[in-house]
Amino acid sequence: MSFASDVKQEVSLNEWSKDESRACLSALIHLTSSLSISSKGMALVCKTENASVSRTMYRMCKELYDVEIIPSVKRRMNLKKNLIYRLRLEGNVKEILQDLGIYSSRGLLDKPLQKIVVKDGAARAYLAGAFMAEGSVNSPTTTNYHLEIKAQSESYAEFLIKLLDRFYIPAKKIERRGHYIVYSKNADKIADFLRVIGSTECLLEFEDVRISRDLSSNIQRLNNVDVANEMKSMKAAQKQIEDIEYLQEVNQFQYLDDKLKEIAILRMENPESSLNELADLYRSMSGENLSKSGIKHRFVKIHEFKEKVEKRK
Repeated sequence: MSFASDVKQEVSLNEWSKDESRACLSALIHLTSSLSISSKGMALVCKTENASVSRTMYRMCKELYDVEIIPSVKRRMNLKKNLIYRLRLEGNVKEILQDLGIYSSRGLLDKPLQKIVVKDGAARAYLAGAFMAEGSVNSPTTTNYHLEIKAQSESYAEFLIKLLDRFYIPAKKIERRGHYIVYSKNADKIADFLRVIGSTECLLEFEDVRISRDLSSNIQRLNNVDVANEMKSMKAAQKQIEDIEYLQEVNQFQYLDDKLKEIAILRMENPESSLNELADLYRSMSGENLSKSGIKHRFVKIHEFKEKVEKRK
């Protein structure tokens, strides 16, 4: 199974209070169902490709309402040939939709009534239901962090964004193929979302993989910095050696100040040493403390003298 399927399965096993179950079911019904009207009256048809989500809807409908539920399974006739789990609710459908806050005297609503998510616990359950119905999240093993929930309308997308903001999870929306997608690409906020909807085990897996990868990335980054610094140090040392060799070739080395000569000789004897290493060698040789910047300053003086000699030539 995918990581998103694991999250949905774990969330489907959560135990909710009556108000929280109503909020969760409100999201599930809103995002997976369609109304069917016949001579027998109004019926509600819910469809999902996830067996655990279908079982959750069946259980919650039975616990909350006195309704007849006819389950069925059908295989989708496409390349993937996924199974479609179908629940047909018959009976007091209108009363159920009204209780779930998605039907009023004006008819079906674009978004649920605020009373459904007024409590934080109910809001968490609603987000859990919305994710189970139309949510997706990338595996933490990928480098592309992405969480999304498909919304049926722009107003519903705005509703989800505000609901997420209650838990300090900023999200954006984008239109795609006639639907609106509410999404987040922030790894920390995706982890917060998993915590909010009660997916504890998947949250631990997400954080474990993410921390391990980030640690590896940081180690690699530090290694790259070390290599870059070493290359920079080697390049600087090579230029210093070239300056000294030039002065020797044109018989001008002898005119250097004694302190500059000491550093020049030390460099020629230790062509691969860093400035810090040269400072340590100079200290052990002369007993005089000379900092890295002091060493560098003397090489600058040597370079300036070399440039003067070049101009005279």
